[in-house]
Amino acid sequence: MWRTPLPRLTVLLVALALPLPTMADAQLEPGEAWPGGDTSTTDHGRNAFSSPAANLDPDRQTPFFIGNSFFKKNWVAAPASTTGRDGLGPHFIARACAGCHALDGRGAPPAAKDGESTETPVGLLLRLSIPGEGGKAGVRPDPVYGGQLNTLALDGVHPEARVRIRYREEAGAYGDGTAFSLRRPSYHIEAPAYGPLHADLRVSPRVAPQVIGLGLLQAIPEADLMAIAQRQAAADDGVSGRPNRVWDAAGQAWVVGRFGWKANVGSIAHQTAGAFNGDMGITSRLFPHEECTPAQADCLARQQDEACWRQARKEAPTDLDDRALARTIFYTTTLAVPSRRDPADPQVLAGKARFHQAGCASCHVPRHVTGPLEGFPELSGQTIYPYTDLLLHDMGEDLADGRPDFEATGREWRTPPLWGVGLIPVVNGHDTLLHDGRARGVAEAILWHGGEAAAARERFRTMDADGRAALVRFVESL
Repeated sequence: MWRTPLPRLTVLLVALALPLPTMADAQLEPGEAWPGGDTSTTDHGRNAFSSPAANLDPDRQTPFFIGNSFFKKNWVAAPASTTGRDGLGPHFIARACAGCHALDGRGAPPAAKDGESTETPVGLLLRLSIPGEGGKAGVRPDPVYGGQLNTLALDGVHPEARVRIRYREEAGAYGDGTAFSLRRPSYHIEAPAYGPLHADLRVSPRVAPQVIGLGLLQAIPEADLMAIAQRQAAADDGVSGRPNRVWDAAGQAWVVGRFGWKANVGSIAHQTAGAFNGDMGITSRLFPHEECTPAQADCLARQQDEACWRQARKEAPTDLDDRALARTIFYTTTLAVPSRRDPADPQVLAGKARFHQAGCASCHVPRHVTGPLEGFPELSGQTIYPYTDLLLHDMGEDLADGRPDFEATGREWRTPPLWGVGLIPVVNGHDTLLHDGRARGVAEAILWHGGEAAAARERFRTMDADGRAALVRFVESL
């Protein structure tokens, strides 16, 4: 089962003060090949992230496919003959949800040439904020450019700015002397259309993640997440996650955040309506206003014109009606998780053992059991393997964005689920990872880990080549 000779492996593990692998670490658990439980799909092709939950009854698939159409089709400016799909802008970064989540998958930063990218980002956005009143930390929107930089706009309205990304290669080496290089990005906002940028502007790049399994994550009982946080704190090994308490527009309550790179969103309903509004300027009952600041006269004028058009045509004041929003939420809630690829392969099982030995599973908690989720019996009571604790962790200065988000600090990030990672190249044609897409594959993503994950990173970095390859192969099988 092990590709590395046992004597050599024993010497390496003793040197790193790691426990020897157990047979339990290197075995396939019952059900582990089906990360989404009964919802899992066996599609491993280009549409691997686009299937409905496998146990979704046929009579419940109609709202799924209606929601799919609202997720994937482009919106247009109002007024238009395509009523029900007009209302884009005035500022936006995409014309459809699928503009960032192509094939329900993961976005990426624009390609770089000679260490620089000048193309308009698609699938990557910049969050903006300034310190709170009195210099306190917070997520107060920029008074001129709002909470998110919009690089596109309707005719007659200025795009807010352009974005240039520069990369600097930084050399490093594994414990066995094998060289590697990491690329460190820097973000430059150019040609701001509405005046100078704030002197203390905080900027955070965020790549659109794959949309699979969201309903299953929402169904994990809050008490289970709290128990994980308590267990990590009691272990006293440097890993101590904590929940982010956030305001949920759908439930009108403070809840534990589960979604977003900083766990800054508490429900799929809030996430869906918020993305329609922030990314496309599409209003709904939950977010009834576009973000046009007082300094953006052209945006405000276009907003007023649209309101007049809707009133004259006796249309609802918002772009997205409750039924369409509900169908889109149903769609994003019931997207299936793909089954594992070659989960019983000897190298994959060896990589599983290495994953646990390195301490990766402390935060990337493999197994959960979902509780009851109202309206979704298909997602309730499922044993799932998302490899996340949905908690915030200090990831060190190298990954810090310096931007607080509710209770998250500028160094904290939510543990992202790992399911589907190995299919991103198949679905989306790239393998860039982390919150800003700086990592070119699984190994680089691990090597960027710091803070609470520094010890796990070093255990990976100092593994022999066979161990590193096995661990990466395991993650890519998820």
